[in-house]
Amino acid sequence: MSEVKMQKVETKRPRMAVEIAGLKLKNPVMPASGTFGYGEEYAPYLDLNQLGAIVTKGLSLKPKAGNNTPRICETVSGMLNAIGLQNVGVDAFITHKMPFLEQINAPVIVNFFGNTQEEYAEVAARLDDVPGVAGLEMNISCPNVKHGGIVFGTEAVAAHEVVSLVRKQTSKPLIVKLTPNVTDIRVTARAVEDAGADAISLINTLTGMAVDVKTRKPRLANTIGGLSGPAIRPIAVRLVHQVVQEVSVPVIGIGGISRAVDALEFLIVGAKAVQVGTANFVDPNAMATIIDGLENFCQNEGIEDINELVGTLEV
Repeated sequence: MSEVKMQKVETKRPRMAVEIAGLKLKNPVMPASGTFGYGEEYAPYLDLNQLGAIVTKGLSLKPKAGNNTPRICETVSGMLNAIGLQNVGVDAFITHKMPFLEQINAPVIVNFFGNTQEEYAEVAARLDDVPGVAGLEMNISCPNVKHGGIVFGTEAVAAHEVVSLVRKQTSKPLIVKLTPNVTDIRVTARAVEDAGADAISLINTLTGMAVDVKTRKPRLANTIGGLSGPAIRPIAVRLVHQVVQEVSVPVIGIGGISRAVDALEFLIVGAKAVQVGTANFVDPNAMATIIDGLENFCQNEGIEDINELVGTLEV
């Protein structure tokens, strides 16, 4: 009687790599700025080399202490924060934070901001020649102190002006992060694309507020904060869907992603990659779980390349 040998059939793993504005990512998952520190803080809990990219905490020209406490509070399916963009400043980042980040096998995207056009331009210029900085993400959800405190990202003209100025200061891929606190985000998206953005990320947090009913005081010292977490995901998906149809540059989806299925929603409506924020506070290993979940979904659905999913929404 001849022996029948059983051969194990190995299923081919799907291709997970994506490209954003010339940046090659091993997968489409990265942290959202402000939720991941400078990367090193999460190293004990997560293999940073698994990530598609690392996005740093936002940097300003000078160190910034941030707002008074309390500056974080939980909400239903989310959280409010009013950290106030606390950071070490661009020079200290280059000296003390980049040496660690250069060791990671993932592109480093540095988020930055300013309170004037000149500050934005100066920070971008200082980062332009820094080894290991693969790209820049520009947070335009900041008040222009020279023009009455109007947020750069809420006026298309102001957004276009500041992005145009920064574009002249850097040759690195430039991602512009949009605020959702506008009447029509498509207008802002078109403005920053026209100004030279290589990619667009959205959304930043929604403006919100919470009250302690016993003390009758705001739960944040700053009174107003930014709402994030699963509660905002349907809004974020809608806004990404709208922006994708208006611009030709790649879009990165952000907002309430805590599971692979959440990330898939953004990819299907047209985002090329996603950022994970609040979920990192709940589970420091959340992004690794999401990456595995995306790969398993593709494998189970017979999808050979995750890029095949992008923009496949049927309406």
